[in-house]
This record gives sequence, structure tokens and C-alpha cells, in this order.
Amino acid sequence: MGIDLIAGGRNKKTARTAPKSDNVYLKLLVKLYRFLVRRTDSNFNQVVLKRLFMSKTNRPPLSLSKLARFMAGKEDKIAVLVATVTDDARMFEVPKLRVCALRFTETARARIVKAGGECLTFDQLALERPTGKDCVLLRGPKNSREAVKHFGPAPGVPHSSTKPYVRAKGRKFEKARGR
Repeated sequence: MGIDLIAGGRNKKTARTAPKSDNVYLKLLVKLYRFLVRRTDSNFNQVVLKRLFMSKTNRPPLSLSKLARFMAGKEDKIAVLVATVTDDARMFEVPKLRVCALRFTETARARIVKAGGECLTFDQLALERPTGKDCVLLRGPKNSREAVKHFGPAPGVPHSSTKPYVRAKGRKFEKARGR
């Protein structure tokens, strides 16, 4: 049995067309943004819809400090983030921000609101800015995961800075030969 190429052949489309999650609220957001993509000719809505389909690895969180840095000089705009906004204890003063995200950690939400900012959900954003005008679309650092440090040329080969998988950081584990 081969592949019937005439009847459709190999599946070339691998991009997601729906989220894998069973979260009903996410499915409602997808329904809303599908409508907005169809009824507005805004590229912003297409990108938001595509990111709503993504897996958790492709939706890395963004800290408050990075968010504040990205929004410096754009105080009148709304930061939009299809991910989680996390708190950063190293940051003392949070500027006044208007942020729309899928999730906020409790402390991040409290600090944004305390600074006089606002935490929006995507349905509120769709009512306020249906075309994404004056919105800044942001993403978290995808390669900051611990797992990514282990990718690359094998640890130990010349010019490799790949992190080895070590059981412990003790004296007896990968400490010989000037490691």
C-alpha cells in the first residue's frame, strides 16, 4: 500500500488550525478571533488567532520587568501578550501599564493594578480595539527554557557550551579534566 497521491497525497499542512486544549474559555476566544479575522482585514487579529492555537512551549511567559522595558515610551498603547505575565521581585517600581494577556500571576496582577494600570482579557480587548490599533504585540523569550540549554553540539566537544545532563553537581560528577 502506497500513498494515494491523486486523492490528496501527503499532508503538507502541519500548522495548527485549532487549539489542542479542551479549555472552553480558550475555545470561545478562538471563536471570537476567527470572527474578527473574517470581518476585519487586520493582520493583528490573524497573529493573535495563530498564537491562541500554540502549545505552551511556544507561548513562553514574560516578566513584568521585560514588559516595562518593552513598553517604555509607549505609555498610551496597550501591551498584548498571548501568554502569561509573571511578577519580577527584582523590580521595585512598576510603571502604569495597560496589559492584555491570557493569564496573570496573582502578584503580577496586584502590582499592575496598584500602579494604576489595567489588566485586560482578550474579549475586553476585542471590544475596545477590534483591529488592534495602538496595541503592541509582545512575546516571551522562547529559548530561556532549561531544556534548551541541553541542545546543541555534544557537551565536551571543542567550542561547545551545551549543558550536560548530570545527576548531581557534586565532587564526583563530571568534575575531572579541569571541568
